[in-house]
Amino acid sequence: MNNELFINEKSEVAAISREMADLDLVSGSSGNVSMRILNQKSGYMAITPMGLPYSELQDKDIVVVDEELESIDDSGVPSSESLLHLGIYRSRPDVKAVIHTHSTFSSVAALTHDGIPPILDEMVIYIGGSIQVSEYAFPGSEELAKNVCKALGDKNAALISNHGAVSVGTNLREALNVSILMERIAKIYCYARMNNQMNPLPESAIEKERAIFEMKRKSKQSNGEY
Repeated sequence: MNNELFINEKSEVAAISREMADLDLVSGSSGNVSMRILNQKSGYMAITPMGLPYSELQDKDIVVVDEELESIDDSGVPSSESLLHLGIYRSRPDVKAVIHTHSTFSSVAALTHDGIPPILDEMVIYIGGSIQVSEYAFPGSEELAKNVCKALGDKNAALISNHGAVSVGTNLREALNVSILMERIAKIYCYARMNNQMNPLPESAIEKERAIFEMKRKSKQSNGEY
């Protein structure tokens, strides 16, 4: 198979990875980014490689794998968290991009095991409501992938216990925007808990904003985004 078929996908993943690093959502080679490769055999994805710093990542460094996580045309060694990305794609047909971050405040929130309740309107509209924490599992394992998928549910973000966070979207830009929003929410949540000022949204507001979240999803479906 000709690797040139994947030039656009590799370029998109590399660009978002560098931006993710510039935003301090990761450090060094921690975290990972992937996107489904459409119009190809089911299960293909472009994903960041193992062990390379994102600030220096180039298009050629991005790895393309099949549904067995085998590298296509020896394009490289995929991220150690490839099972997490594959698990999300299998459980969520609507998802076309996954970003796993190790940002500071999201990682702090992932230590609580309580998750983050709906505290901001945009949290419900763009993420779908509360942000759950997955049960702990060893990094890179099938158990971790399973636990994160359960915590994610039908929402656009989840916290990974004692580890970090994951955000999803219909494209890489949406997934990155969710990651940015999630870190902001986690920061506000951490400060609010520190000052004993937690004040979740009213149930009536959550219900209306969840309806907006669902409306946005249906709009994407009707527009063929997934």
